[in-house]
Amino acid sequence: MKKSYRYRIYPNKEQKTLLEQHFGGTRFIYNRSLFIKNLMYSKFKINVTEIDLNNNLKLLKELHPWLKDQNSQSLQQANKNLLTGFKNFFEGNGAYPTRKNKKDQNFSFQVPQNYQINLTTSKIYLPKIGWMKIVLHRDFLDKEFIENELVTKEVNGEIILDQKLNRKFDIFKTLTVSRTSAGRYHVSILIDNHVPEPEPVEFDEKTTVGIDVGLKSFAALSTGEIIDNPRFLNTSLDRLKKLQRDVSRMKKGSRNRKKAVLKLAKHHQLIQNQRNDFQHKLSMKIISESQATCIEDLNVKGMVRNHCLAQSISDVGWSEFIRKLTYKAEWYGKTILQIGRFEASSKLCNVCGYKKDDLTLDIREWECPSCKTLHDRDINASINIKKIALNNLSTAGTAGRAC
Repeated sequence: MKKSYRYRIYPNKEQKTLLEQHFGGTRFIYNRSLFIKNLMYSKFKINVTEIDLNNNLKLLKELHPWLKDQNSQSLQQANKNLLTGFKNFFEGNGAYPTRKNKKDQNFSFQVPQNYQINLTTSKIYLPKIGWMKIVLHRDFLDKEFIENELVTKEVNGEIILDQKLNRKFDIFKTLTVSRTSAGRYHVSILIDNHVPEPEPVEFDEKTTVGIDVGLKSFAALSTGEIIDNPRFLNTSLDRLKKLQRDVSRMKKGSRNRKKAVLKLAKHHQLIQNQRNDFQHKLSMKIISESQATCIEDLNVKGMVRNHCLAQSISDVGWSEFIRKLTYKAEWYGKTILQIGRFEASSKLCNVCGYKKDDLTLDIREWECPSCKTLHDRDINASINIKKIALNNLSTAGTAGRAC
């Protein structure tokens, strides 16, 4: 099973310059290879392969000598990422690859091999950049596994884990270096522990929970529990407006403007971190307390076109929450059941099945005219989502499972 572990790193001024050069270099190679591939196919109907693009790197290094100061494998990885983008496009899993722009704040490059981690002093070595501080706030592998199964080297009494020495075990995969708009640097280490995915855990109606996400409350569970919506963006709007005004007042290109932009970016980073922390804790709690989770397919892209609700929908982060639920279910052998977006989960009475067609968004509670049951709109929807999902599973097999 492959897992990625993300850690923060603290490069010095010289290393920051080298990192920025790598960001720019990989972006330059990606854009140049995209231009060559489009040109050759449009003019001569020739499909340029990864080998052709990598061979072209030699010519580019002669034309642009500054590319020689960068890790060659990172530049080759940019070509590989481009061809992966084309593959996803032709398989219907993504958009057509476009040029990368520095203004998009997409700063990252990959290091496939030859990185080292000093477990004693908490430092990481990257080719062409050197050693820098890393905060290993959690273990990516068990300490006993590292001591007994992997090859380590000792330098001046310090234990160093070298990816090159452990290449035969095929555990350490690609390392990705990234920078956020707030100026924080991170590395993401992809680990393949070769542990097979767990067998799906058996579940029944009692061990299954239905979830209805919303705006007034973040989520309502079929157990009757209501999760309040923290509204991280909404609570920080006044501060964001003040910081944005500070940016607008500064002269373009000045140092003060750069400082104001950095303050604004850091506050946006804070909001993102708060949202991620909340979603991680909630998704882990739901996966731990149930064997199967029922959710509703949502057209979030279409919903945000409503300008009255776009900000609130973006703030709540439904898509990211469902993504966290899904991959954590795969980790622990749990099941995700999904129902269609056009199922009338809110309008159905979960007791007698009566359908209230005139139910509008402003009605949060309603009484069933047939059985006289008083319903909370969100809890009733979560119970119906659970019932519909289990019914679909019994009639159509286990095609809707996450694992």
